[in-house]
Amino acid sequence: MQQTITDWRSRFGDKIKTAEEAIRAIPPGRRILVGSGAAEPTDLVNAMVQSGDHLAGNEIVHLMTEGPAPYVRPGLERRFRHTAFFIGQNVREATHEGRADFMPVFLSEIPSLILSGRVRIDVALIQVSPPDAHGFVSLGVSVDIVRAAVDSADLVLAEVNPRMPRTHGDSFLHVDRITHLVPVDRELPERAIEPLDDVDRAIGRNVATLVPDGATLQTGIGKIPNAVLAALGGRSDLGVHTEMLSDGVMDLVQRGVITNRRKTLLPGKLVTSFLLGSRALYAWAHDNPVIEMRGSAFTNDPLTIARNDRMIAINAALAVDLTAELLAAAKQRRYVFGDHVVSRAESP
Repeated sequence: MQQTITDWRSRFGDKIKTAEEAIRAIPPGRRILVGSGAAEPTDLVNAMVQSGDHLAGNEIVHLMTEGPAPYVRPGLERRFRHTAFFIGQNVREATHEGRADFMPVFLSEIPSLILSGRVRIDVALIQVSPPDAHGFVSLGVSVDIVRAAVDSADLVLAEVNPRMPRTHGDSFLHVDRITHLVPVDRELPERAIEPLDDVDRAIGRNVATLVPDGATLQTGIGKIPNAVLAALGGRSDLGVHTEMLSDGVMDLVQRGVITNRRKTLLPGKLVTSFLLGSRALYAWAHDNPVIEMRGSAFTNDPLTIARNDRMIAINAALAVDLTAELLAAAKQRRYVFGDHVVSRAESP
């Protein structure tokens, strides 16, 4: 029987706080992990900046987040120092200006570094689904490194959002592990699919010819992976083992192209560490047993990936140097030489 919002609030009323009240539980000088992607707990983040005057010398860490990252604003340096595991758009300027740091590390290695204490996480700020009848919440659309963080942090503060899908896999956390629950009710941030032009579609069709029936796919973010997925409608029994799950994957599942039946690792399961896309994608993921959420130690580990036969990774490269090294994340700067304009890709 489905419980109501009133039910869980009455059961765990002693844990319920406002975002401002919850933030007061964070001591100075701690390392704080912020939940990833579309699961960023923005009320807690905003309260930490606006009502965290007691904080000093705290370090903020996270992967890509969809919020504005107010803790890297100039003037907050004495209170927060940000260390990026992934340099997203919202922290890029601060990193370039030396107001934030970057830790170069393989995504597959971050969970073990956290669990071993070599990259200590003292506080985890997360967003979860409402507790079920057994007291378990779901980490929803982002498990990646958050799973390791909530398993090792001394203090876990969670926004509880009825719009967060209850995903399956390694995503469940009992309320006993959470110090404070902060009720919120807002849509998750969406990542719009960029329209494809004729060149994108041509590249997608060409790459799709290299994908055989029964292949297991990893797909990245961007127009080219989306173009390839859009061109795979004629394939059969494809599978998925990927870091990120997008609307393009959902579309192929609904069309019967992705069945996961011929996978050699976790057949029948669509394996991913986070979802990012439309509101329809999040609704489709809710209580969907075909989706197996796993941490990035599993989804991104080369030895685990190698257990999938016919494994094909589809990503976009933005620049290639003379030694054939690929740059997957870049921004463009334009230089003028006489009458000539030259664009150069720069690493973030």
